[in-house]
Amino acid sequence: MWFKSAASVALSVVLGVGSVGFSPAAAPEEVNLYSARKEALIKPLLDRFSEQTGITVNLVTGKEDALLQRLQSEGRNTPADLLITSDAGRLYRAKEAGLTQPVVTDVLLQGVPAAYREPTGHWYGLSLRARPIFYVKGKVSPADLTRYEALADPQWKGKICIRSSDNIYNQSLVASMIAHSGAEQTEQWATGLVNNLARSPKGGDRDQIKAAAAGECDIAVANTYYYGGMLSSRDDSERLAAEKMAIIWPNQSDRGTHVNVSGAALTTYARNRENAVKLLEFLVQPEAQSWYARVNFEYPVRTGVAWSDLLQQWGEFKSDSLNLGELGRYNSAAVMIMDRAGWK
Repeated sequence: MWFKSAASVALSVVLGVGSVGFSPAAAPEEVNLYSARKEALIKPLLDRFSEQTGITVNLVTGKEDALLQRLQSEGRNTPADLLITSDAGRLYRAKEAGLTQPVVTDVLLQGVPAAYREPTGHWYGLSLRARPIFYVKGKVSPADLTRYEALADPQWKGKICIRSSDNIYNQSLVASMIAHSGAEQTEQWATGLVNNLARSPKGGDRDQIKAAAAGECDIAVANTYYYGGMLSSRDDSERLAAEKMAIIWPNQSDRGTHVNVSGAALTTYARNRENAVKLLEFLVQPEAQSWYARVNFEYPVRTGVAWSDLLQQWGEFKSDSLNLGELGRYNSAAVMIMDRAGWK
């Protein structure tokens, strides 16, 4: 069983709760990781890495933006060697802020397709999360919602739930549309979408699905791993809400469904660079990729790795092949478009 704890147990610190520092002098067989992943969703993999390599992983977990702020404030004094965070938009911000350095190895290039890594090696995707359209069974015909663009159609006025414009997942979705269709068309779409909202945006992705199941709207936009978590929840209300919903994979006849990543980057001032690269390479290996697919309801970035049974039930789909580095490049334009459209 490979999920047992490593002989050297990793240190876990939750930002805002405790303040336990790393030792000033880095030991030769350790690596310091800042992770936006909750401990339960990353620790088993880190334990497995330690078992295989003898390298202790010192783990700090925290919110995505808090980790970026911490890296910036620590500067060259940061103990962090590797950063794991969600969304290509945030990874782009980390690169632009000078918080990451490039690393290119054959293992990383073979494990992560070009669309899911920064072209010069500043970050690599570890898992894929799709952001499709969800609908209440029996209330919507999937044939009427084959593209994201259809969400702006007046027939859906008062029918759509989606979270706020300050959410990075929505910003990246809009950024992808700018990359494909240009700013003018994307702004027209965003304006139409806002006109069709059933309520002012509030809550997270799970809340959009719950609102649709409760009759507040017929359509929700959310990431698939939230849906998977709800279907597998011990909370009866969450599970029953998710069971009322079904997935539409948009844009299958053209660019494909929007996807994003959780990803990792080597920090600019990494003191344990070699060990950090080893950990990064481990996380793109089939064993780690398979675990993500089974436990986190996310898709592996590596081709040839089997999906979990639940993901297979949702069916295969064509994903957008846009290099995810473009999502960060168009982020500011996306935010301005959303603001002008009145997307709160």
